[in-house]
Amino acid sequence: MEIAKAAAAAQTNGPEAGGRFSGPKWKRFKTNIPLLLMFTPVILFYLIFRYAPIGGLVIAFKDYNFYDGVFNSPWVGFHYFEVLFQDPRTLEIIRNTLMLSMLSLAVGFPVPIILAIMLNEVRNMAFKRTVQTIVYMPHFLSWVIIAMLVSTAFAMENGLVNRIVEQLTGEAYPFMYEKLSWVSIFVGSGIWKDMGFNAIIFLAALSAIDPSLYEAAGMDGAGKLRQIWHITLPGIRPTIILLLILSMGRVMEVGFDQVFMLQNANVNQIADVISTYIYRIGLQGAQFSLTTAMGLFESLVAFILVFTANTIARKFDQGLW
Repeated sequence: MEIAKAAAAAQTNGPEAGGRFSGPKWKRFKTNIPLLLMFTPVILFYLIFRYAPIGGLVIAFKDYNFYDGVFNSPWVGFHYFEVLFQDPRTLEIIRNTLMLSMLSLAVGFPVPIILAIMLNEVRNMAFKRTVQTIVYMPHFLSWVIIAMLVSTAFAMENGLVNRIVEQLTGEAYPFMYEKLSWVSIFVGSGIWKDMGFNAIIFLAALSAIDPSLYEAAGMDGAGKLRQIWHITLPGIRPTIILLLILSMGRVMEVGFDQVFMLQNANVNQIADVISTYIYRIGLQGAQFSLTTAMGLFESLVAFILVFTANTIARKFDQGLW
């Protein structure tokens, strides 16, 4: 009888005694209300500016016009996808996008890792902070300013680089008008602009590595290179894989600002990418359905790349999901 009464009392006075709004889960929710309120603008931003516009992708399957609007325009099915891939210029644009993106990823992705490791080894804090500030500053400059600086430096007449080249070879070189040199400038300017910001992420990951591991390795006779290979790189491997997976989702997104500000008629054959195609054909040519089809194709390829990269990472227990 006593046991039954105790059980009944526990049920009456237990965590559920106050109904659904009591217990540890409810208390944890009330404790986190300020954090949830702070997170609300982020949720609203993604709902309004990221998820709501997805409904506009229906334009790719319609003969869109302003009079009928998005939902009343006549259906045409996959007509604009057929038009898109029957145009020989489309494959060239996709090729240019993939080439510039993969080059930027292959060359530019290791740079902030190397920079972060080098800064992590610096013991003079004043020098370290000065270098961090210098390499981080270009991130705050718009591509209009970066393109102006790059164009001025590589200009045929009175360009700083061409002055040096002219002294060495006797004649200036058209860096901005030759395809190979233009691609090199495009990749290099992107690395220069973003390497400082990306290095901060890896520096944060490096700060989580236990310093005693380096001390133990040093006592065992391991030099700096061995410590970096066996301690530093494995310590930041999850961060590297995470950022690599996220970068794969941007392979089809060559930044419009950078390409648009650096391109010229002489290099349009390799500088015309999906973003400039959408601007030229969609906004200037008012072919909204055609460019929406291109944008949907771009998103589909990005999703496949992210999913594939994550599947590979999961085999090493480093996947995002």
